[in-house]
Amino acid sequence: MTERIAFYAGSFDPLTNGHLDVLKGALSVADRIVVGIGVHPAKKPLFTFEERVELIGRACADELGPQAQRLQVVAFDGLVVTASQEHGASIMIRGLRDGTDLDYEMQMAGMNETIAPDLQTIFIPASPSVRTITATLVRQIASMGGDITAFVPKVVAPALRKKFN
Repeated sequence: MTERIAFYAGSFDPLTNGHLDVLKGALSVADRIVVGIGVHPAKKPLFTFEERVELIGRACADELGPQAQRLQVVAFDGLVVTASQEHGASIMIRGLRDGTDLDYEMQMAGMNETIAPDLQTIFIPASPSVRTITATLVRQIASMGGDITAFVPKVVAPALRKKFN
C-alpha cells in the first residue's frame, strides 16, 4: 500500500492550539504529514523560519507524543500545490473555523484541483474550543501583554512573551 502523505501549509507564526487541533485530525487521514511553512521575502514574520520549526517540533513532541515522528517541517515559497507535489503529497490539509473559511477554501480547492488534479484537498474542521483562535489575534494579544496561554501550546507562550519584552 502506498504511503499517504499530506501537506499542511501555513505561516504558523506562531503555532496555535487551532493548528495543533487540525494536525491531530490530519494524522487520522494520512501516514505522514509535511508541515509547510510559507516564507515570503516581502513579509516580515514575528518568528524566524528556524524558530517556527523549533516551536512546531517541541509543541508536537509534547502534545502528540510518538505521533510527532510522522511529521516533517519544511519551508516553501511558491504555490502550495507545487510544494505539495514536490514533497510527494497526495492530500492537502486545510483547517476550517467557520463558514467564511469554507467559502474561501472551496474556491482555493477548485483552483488547486485545476492545477493539480491528483492532489485531493481535505477539510478538517477545528474543534469548537479552538475555532476562534487565529495567529493574528494571538500576536495582537501578546503584543499588548495579554495572557495567551489558552490559545497556544505550552512552549509557544514563553517564546511569544520573550518576543514582546
